[in-house]
Amino acid sequence: MSAPLKLPRAIRLDPSDGFVFRRAAEPGEWLVSGSFLFDPQRVAALDAKGRSAFRSGFLGIDSFGWSTLAVVTEATPAEYEQALVLLAGRFVEKLGAPGLSAARDAAAEELAFAASLCDHPPQTLLALHRTLEEGEIRERFRILVPRGDRPKDAFRAFEFVEVEGEDEIVERVDLMNLGKGGTP
Repeated sequence: MSAPLKLPRAIRLDPSDGFVFRRAAEPGEWLVSGSFLFDPQRVAALDAKGRSAFRSGFLGIDSFGWSTLAVVTEATPAEYEQALVLLAGRFVEKLGAPGLSAARDAAAEELAFAASLCDHPPQTLLALHRTLEEGEIRERFRILVPRGDRPKDAFRAFEFVEVEGEDEIVERVDLMNLGKGGTP
């Protein structure tokens, strides 16, 4: 029996994506990394909203809008095929791919990479941090997991956890206090 197919989907925990990105992905929209939209030679010239998309955005395949967070979601074969066809069409329509066949191959690669990020239980939240290092785009993906090791009145809702041997310091975000002006 094969494991169910999982893909990232856009999720909004607050309205901030509508402010920080030029276009926000719609909640529930299938996502890919979207790094293919950035030219390493032009990253420095991006405006503030472009830099936000570069730094932390997953790309919605329907809207070509951005999402700060993705949620691991099981996808049926029909949903996968629909996402593949839609993304291939976007590659032709928005990026000038030479034809549907080539676009479909590229879309399949992007969806395979997106699926590889979802090797976690359904409903796991994913975050992305993209940087430009020595002229190359580098992506780091993190999962947000509930904190179960503290008393209920003293816990943080989630913490960032490094994925696959990253050697950087673990970042922590206090989602409960963000809206209260607290320190993350």
